[in-house]
Amino acid sequence: MHRDDISYIDAYFNESLATLQAAAKDPAFKQALVIIAARIVEAFQNGGKALFASNGGSAGDAQHIAGEFVSRLNFDRAPLAGLALTTDTSVLTAIGNDYGYADVFSRQVRGLGRNGDVFVAITTSGNSANILKAVEAARDMGIVTIGLTGKSGGKLAAACDICLHVPSDSTPLIQQAHIVAAHLICGLVEKAMFADGATTPQSAFA
Repeated sequence: MHRDDISYIDAYFNESLATLQAAAKDPAFKQALVIIAARIVEAFQNGGKALFASNGGSAGDAQHIAGEFVSRLNFDRAPLAGLALTTDTSVLTAIGNDYGYADVFSRQVRGLGRNGDVFVAITTSGNSANILKAVEAARDMGIVTIGLTGKSGGKLAAACDICLHVPSDSTPLIQQAHIVAAHLICGLVEKAMFADGATTPQSAFA
């Protein structure tokens, strides 16, 4: 093993741990997790769904998070209505070709979203044009908007109803923390909706 390679690995682990520790010690970060979970529970209990969208690696995160809701995270239970807007290549390419890439998510939000849903917008910079346009569409429709972003939050911070800021400016570290945050949110939702691991949902957020 090359010493430089081990040094690179050690430095990256240290940066990753420092980012997660900073998030774990931040009361605002933890409070945002609780509020986001409560809004998602409210949507599910009222027959709504959670929509997720992002670009690049974070598009994979959107699909990952939606999958945790529809399938399961910690225990067997009824499926929950999570939908990633990043998966239908015919829809994405049709909108991108006919209207432009900036509209690939906003048009899906307008077609698939309903008042009472939640829209989870993921952008590490907070400035992705197609995400910001989708947030605007969601707010026009009365959909609760939730942002997952980095330290500054970019334009997304002011555009969303609730914004979770990862305390980092590094895209890879922000993405890692987003998945940790998503697992926490999904776990809180499961805890709230399913009593003692029951397969059917509770009627109210605890």
